[in-house]
Amino acid sequence: MEILNSHITINVKDLDQSIQFYEKIGFHLQQKWGNHYAQLTAKGIEIGLHPSSNPSMDNHQAGISIGLTSKDFKATKEELLELGISVTERNEEGGGFLHFNDPDGTALYFIQPKW
Repeated sequence: MEILNSHITINVKDLDQSIQFYEKIGFHLQQKWGNHYAQLTAKGIEIGLHPSSNPSMDNHQAGISIGLTSKDFKATKEELLELGISVTERNEEGGGFLHFNDPDGTALYFIQPKW
């Protein structure tokens, strides 16, 4: 079996708001199919956004986190803060982390790995 591509689909409450959020942090909208699905990409990752009116969506996407890296960790933190995105910084043996959430509570982080 050969995997040609991969992506993560995230259920969201407001498709347009989520597209705007992901574009602000560096993703590019590839295609949008009405209010049914949107495909966004950044270097090395593709995500899909799918609207959901599931009442169990309680601002937490259990088991999903999206990890990203950047060229300038300090500048990335400053940009996130300028965008009004709340960031929690954490440092550990593996590196530095900037944790934040999308509008629906999906966990994202930038890592500055020590390796």
